[in-house]
Amino acid sequence: MGFNISLSGIGASQKDLNTTSNNIANSNSFGFKESRAEFSDVYSNSVFSNAKTTTGGGVQSSVVAQQFHEGSSIYTNNPMDLRISGSGFFAVADDKLQPQNNSLTRNGAFHLDKDNNIVNSEGQFLLGYQVDQETDQVTSYESQSLQVPDQFGQPRASTNLNVGVNLPAGGDPKDPKQFDFNDPNTYNKSTSVTIHDSLGQPYKMTTYYVKDNTTPNRWSVYYTATDGNGEKPVNVTNGGAATATGQQGSTIDFNSDGSVASINDGQPVITEPLGAAGAGLYLNGADENQVMSINFDSPTQYAAPFEVRRFNEDGATTGYLAKVDIDAKGSIVATYSNGENVTLGRVGMVRVPNEQGLASKGGTQWVVSQDSGAAIWGEASQGAFGTVKSGTLEQSNIDMTQELVDLITAQRNFQANSRALEVDNQLQQTILQIR
Repeated sequence: MGFNISLSGIGASQKDLNTTSNNIANSNSFGFKESRAEFSDVYSNSVFSNAKTTTGGGVQSSVVAQQFHEGSSIYTNNPMDLRISGSGFFAVADDKLQPQNNSLTRNGAFHLDKDNNIVNSEGQFLLGYQVDQETDQVTSYESQSLQVPDQFGQPRASTNLNVGVNLPAGGDPKDPKQFDFNDPNTYNKSTSVTIHDSLGQPYKMTTYYVKDNTTPNRWSVYYTATDGNGEKPVNVTNGGAATATGQQGSTIDFNSDGSVASINDGQPVITEPLGAAGAGLYLNGADENQVMSINFDSPTQYAAPFEVRRFNEDGATTGYLAKVDIDAKGSIVATYSNGENVTLGRVGMVRVPNEQGLASKGGTQWVVSQDSGAAIWGEASQGAFGTVKSGTLEQSNIDMTQELVDLITAQRNFQANSRALEVDNQLQQTILQIR
């Protein structure tokens, strides 16, 4: 009987040693959770034995329980490195077409593969959700792989130019008929913006402002566009300000309090086709009939310096990926070279009712089991889910000092049980030598 008890003690000590050694070996594994070997005594009794004098039968391993408290943080310069601060797991799948077959992990070391999918070091796909661009809300909690396209958007021709300015009331009056964009003495102020044709080719469009010397509180506005061959005048239809050379511009009239009275005598300000004789831009196959509406947004004439409050257009060229950011909600925001900021999706979060019931599969990953309960999907920063921190990884949660103390304790237990086995052997040898 003593042999079996000592052997069970040696086996338990060996289990404790193995568990502690595994913790120490994974001290640098991101997202690793320490394990703790738990034991219980072995006891048996029968109706023919005295319970008061019956000894135990040794020790047995009850469970090797993983401890899911958080590890410390390590900060990196990679925005694709993610850490969950709080409860929850990332979900990864081996096959992007079968996201239902997934594993859970706290290791947030992700990167982009050759197809710009977000994957981990094992090539598994990070799962998340689609997001509505207008409301920034998840459209469906049906998980799918996440991808960051290296290009975004088709070229979009500029159709609207939005302008908001303050024109200085103290500006020197000039003769609008003498306007010449090559002569700075014939206009008061100017400002420029980039516009695009239907193929996404950029051009510089400039607006020039001339304070009229014949009509009080009136400004004439002229337009030019610049291609590879230089700057060229752009006429507007129904323009109310013609120059001696025939260029047609628009007008802005102000009230005595500096507020706008009328724009272009109430007529819309629309350019002639950019490929027409007026501008004659070299469009290289783009739509030559492209026109633009010039929309003045509450211009003013105050006794203040010239100020551009708003000056933008609605065209765009094809954008190339410039950077990727991931916020605390797990939203993946890509910035492209055309100035577009696009929310591509949101990182999915998963939790289970009983974390210790998860089945470990190695690689700091777990799968849902009957003991853990069903997976609950959600978003970061919502309900019981933690937040996502970009540029940060979660280190293993082991305490090296405690592990070394446990290692010494397990060693002492092993030695003590070995000594008990040796003593039991000596006693039996003594009995066999009796004559």
